[in-house]
Amino acid sequence: MGLGINKEDTVYVITGREKGKKGRVLLVDKGKNRVLVEKVNIIKKHMKPNKRYAQGGIIEKEAPIALSNVLLFCPKCSKPARIGVSLLEGGKKHRMCKKCKEVID
Repeated sequence: MGLGINKEDTVYVITGREKGKKGRVLLVDKGKNRVLVEKVNIIKKHMKPNKRYAQGGIIEKEAPIALSNVLLFCPKCSKPARIGVSLLEGGKKHRMCKKCKEVID
């Protein structure tokens, strides 16, 4: 478990043309600091016919956005919030919302 934004988290976009949108994280690329968010940053791509796309043509798909452009959406306080790290019993680290101080997972 990473302590940042993980796959299946709900995030809120804070900058760019997609500002204000909320979506589920499909992929996290920690090497490039990018995330793929469901139904956010949709692009049109011209594809040749192949096994996956028999018809070919123009398809719409999500493009990755910078990790710094999203905030984790806290399920407890229902607001986008920064993430902090808290220590629980046994010395385990957990993510916490910096607004409501609740443990996220």
